Amino acid sequence: MNVIDLLKLNVNDHTEKKNGLTYLSWAWAWAEALKADPAASFNVHAFDGKAYMDVNGTGLVWVTVTMFEKPMTCMLPVMNHRNQPIPAPNAFEVNTAIMRCMTKALALHGLGLYIYSGDDLPMQDAEVITKADTAEVEAMVTKAIEKAVETGDADLANKELFADGMIKYCDICKDMGALKSYWKANQGQLDDLKRSHNDLYKKVLAHFTNVKKNFNEKEKTDGTV
Repeated sequence: MNVIDLLKLNVNDHTEKKNGLTYLSWAWAWAEALKADPAASFNVHAFDGKAYMDVNGTGLVWVTVTMFEKPMTCMLPVMNHRNQPIPAPNAFEVNTAIMRCMTKALALHGLGLYIYSGDDLPMQDAEVITKADTAEVEAMVTKAIEKAVETGDADLANKELFADGMIKYCDICKDMGALKSYWKANQGQLDDLKRSHNDLYKKVLAHFTNVKKNFNEKEKTDGTV
């Protein structure tokens, strides 16, 4: 099994909805990862002896998943049921965030990635992911990590990673339906981005609006509306 196989894997039977967001079972996801690569491993980053980075009194967990000898790192705030950062998180809340972050890191390797891009079904057999796509994702993650280390602002780095990811996957959407579904699937995080980093939100919104405009023009040209 390889990255392409993971991208094709349908995970819908192992997800649940909470507050408009879709969560994949971490236990099932890790079991699938081990089936794909028995040597798979994940590492929880530590900061001053804690399993999370302190960001203005809240926590940000960092998890690196290594599969097929390639490490991919993801960051995730320790959040409550409203998807808001928790001040002084307890051990249970940190552990929950770590397992969710590990699952998102697995998505960077292809497992359940379509959930985060707002699609209902995994990639079809005829589709492939290119080395350029993989390199771009890796570059985005690396850039975010370097910025967090450089500025000490992990929250900003995480927000920029999310914004860059939104822009990238807007470009991947093949039609208006997929574009709207993708935006809706990430509505909670977009609302949070609007409140905390409005400049990044405007950047994402402008790109989304431009892609939407292009789809509308294409539909008119094709005579489908």
